[in-house]
Amino acid sequence: MSRDYHSELVTRMRETDGRHAVGRLTVHLPREFGFCYGVDRAVDYAYQTRRRFPDRTVYLTGEIIHNSHVNDRLREAGVRFLSDPGQRLEDVAAHDVVILPAFGVSVSDLERLERRGCTLVDTTCGSVLNVWKNVRQYARDGFTAVIHGKARHEETRATASQVLAADGGAYLIVLDRDEAAEVCEYIGGRGDRAGFVARFDDASSPGFDPDRDLRRVGLANQTTMLMSESLAIGEMFRQALGDRYGAASLEKHYRAFDTICSATQDRQDAVRMLLGERAFQLVIVIGGYNSSNTRNLARICAERAPTYHIAGPSCLVSRDRIRHLLPANGAEGRPREVAAHGWLPPAGPLAVGVTAGASTPDSIVGQVVTRLAELAGGA
Repeated sequence: MSRDYHSELVTRMRETDGRHAVGRLTVHLPREFGFCYGVDRAVDYAYQTRRRFPDRTVYLTGEIIHNSHVNDRLREAGVRFLSDPGQRLEDVAAHDVVILPAFGVSVSDLERLERRGCTLVDTTCGSVLNVWKNVRQYARDGFTAVIHGKARHEETRATASQVLAADGGAYLIVLDRDEAAEVCEYIGGRGDRAGFVARFDDASSPGFDPDRDLRRVGLANQTTMLMSESLAIGEMFRQALGDRYGAASLEKHYRAFDTICSATQDRQDAVRMLLGERAFQLVIVIGGYNSSNTRNLARICAERAPTYHIAGPSCLVSRDRIRHLLPANGAEGRPREVAAHGWLPPAGPLAVGVTAGASTPDSIVGQVVTRLAELAGGA
């Protein structure tokens, strides 16, 4: 862990208020960035498992975290990913070891693994477990879990499975304010039932009936979503249900728990503080392109300065060219990597903000800062 993911440069920056100056370039890091406790724990457990069982086949049900560098290093260590081509859960034998990732796994997959009798190493993040506890309570009390999240994300799928396992509860997944507004319109009696069912068919529990299942709603979140958006969505549902059933009856129809991961919130707060303290010519956000918390950091930064979400130092191709993630314009869809030109100001003092998602190790952050210094020097 220390060898693969530590950075002496980043350590020095942490000791000097997150600042690193080279020639005309000054890089600033926020107070919180990169690996969080849950990610660090999950990755550490994966390495320990490989060492603890050197003569046994070790599997991961899927990516340990959303960072290709970390996942590839585990593959190099001999860990097999059941999500990779040619790997199947059915091939797991009783003598094998299976690691459950930080996102958790669905109830059905866990039951299948338990039936195979293999050794399980559970690295599910405590913040995710807290969400599961809350949605199970919603189901037991007859509330539909409305989950602010991405319907195809591993964590959200696992959370939805917890709802179904708790006395057959119901769930509905909303990606953003626009989808939440559609649901609230229906609650207010202004929607089309057939259209609603078709619209949310892939984001709701089997047999979901909006006329029945939207009478009592409990809000939850994928832990890595944007906190400000989650709060806004919660207020939308509170208002819609209050208007429909009256303020006096609201407690019977609406519940909410803060299920955003504290580390996610800390990183969002820290980058907002950094951007409020000084002006930047540009901001670099580092992390996996499929990392929800990293993409939300990029959304925050893009409101204040030109921002590029990159996967790692190789994306900084030259002084003129950078490869970065182009967002999907508010739809869940598939964002894509594009190349941009003229990204680095050619002359004058250059202040760059750098932050990283919770799945990004210090080593990658340090490499990006070093690459920035190489490209800015002498420009």
